[in-house]
Amino acid sequence: VLSGQLDNGVRYYVRANDRPGERVSARLAIDAGSTLEADDQLGAAHYLEHMMFNGTESLPENALVRVLERFGAEFGPDVNAFTSFDETVYSLTVPNDDETIGTALDVLVEWASAATIAEQEVENERGVIVEEWRLRDQGYVARYLDAVVDRLLGGTAYADRLPIGTIDSIRTLTAEELRRFYEDWYRPDLMTVVVVGDIDPPAMVAEIEERFG
Repeated sequence: VLSGQLDNGVRYYVRANDRPGERVSARLAIDAGSTLEADDQLGAAHYLEHMMFNGTESLPENALVRVLERFGAEFGPDVNAFTSFDETVYSLTVPNDDETIGTALDVLVEWASAATIAEQEVENERGVIVEEWRLRDQGYVARYLDAVVDRLLGGTAYADRLPIGTIDSIRTLTAEELRRFYEDWYRPDLMTVVVVGDIDPPAMVAEIEERFG
């Protein structure tokens, strides 16, 4: 594993792995999750994760997903993300030709520093997240969490900061509040880039330095 830290604080880990060959998996990990939300931002980390797929400065609206799909990346298994209490992670798996890898790294940079978080897109996504909350609230996971959350997390910052947020917060979060979370916590010193696949590691480190430095 080649690892290091850029002058601006971004960390990286790069490893060659040719099984399966001709594929590359890239991750952008942000050390920021729901426990860092202010009282008026409950659910913001997770909501913001959704917004990354709804436009960046160079790839407005859903152009970002369309660009990746042109290279055979499928939303879900190849293009995805998750939010937890302590981190938010964006993942891409793409073919290992130079152009596609470069595009994948460019997308990670856009997520790291150029999300648009447009007001209309926030409204468009709200129903999706409400439905996600509803499915969770009426399923096994919600019943489990309701039964044990106080025992497991009582007295900690986690108790009132479930990543999904509350139904009231999901319905009222604004683009301004999401942008504030983005600007406060999507910082180079809280970011790690991970690339594993059928690659030349020193050349990949150079690509990361060029884009994220």
